[in-house]
Amino acid sequence: MLFRILKATWILFWAVLLTLILFLPIVIAALAGKRGDAAFHGTQIYAWIILKVCGIRLRVTGKEHIQSGQRYVILSNHASYFDPPALVLALGLQYRWVIKKELRKVPLFGLALEASRNLFIDRSKGADALESIKQGVAQLPDGTSILLFPEGTRSWDGKLLPFKRGGFVIARDGGLPILPVTIVGSHERLPKGHAAFTSGEIHIVIHPPVSASDKPVEVLMDEVRATIAGALEQKG
Repeated sequence: MLFRILKATWILFWAVLLTLILFLPIVIAALAGKRGDAAFHGTQIYAWIILKVCGIRLRVTGKEHIQSGQRYVILSNHASYFDPPALVLALGLQYRWVIKKELRKVPLFGLALEASRNLFIDRSKGADALESIKQGVAQLPDGTSILLFPEGTRSWDGKLLPFKRGGFVIARDGGLPILPVTIVGSHERLPKGHAAFTSGEIHIVIHPPVSASDKPVEVLMDEVRATIAGALEQKG
């Protein structure tokens, strides 16, 4: 029990320390740059350090499926707080998050997210919220992708939850390909509801892009979910 408390304290200490150190540089970079790319690189520094001090190793496969300069709607499973930093480092893409609006209220962290031109969604507003996100995606700089977790929240047991339509509608209406990504092992490293982490490997599997322009949303949802689930069931 004491060891678990020490681990939880360790990750909290580093999360707070890095937020305090990097908050001002990230915000300044975000406000000074028109694209927000420099601010994104600041989040990569945060991600690299937080994974390093927790003993998390990344293994990435499928990067050959990413075409340089292409914009994507990136859709990934989500089971752990380690997922965002793992994706920031693994994909090698400039992208912005679609984030639930509640995170905007987190001191310093929320302001840094907003200044970095991430998109916040009020899920209680339904179709209106989705429309505002589509407008925000259309205004992103060339070559900048968007990333969503189609489950909408972290899974308690690491298994896939039902997918929501939003990301698929954004891809279809924006004429953007979907880039499916499977995160394998993050649930074992830091499960939902736990603060104590376990060091080890997280495997990021990048799948071939899926065209969203010629298929009904329901078909896209089934296809992408099956792709992500298949790699998750193989356990890397």
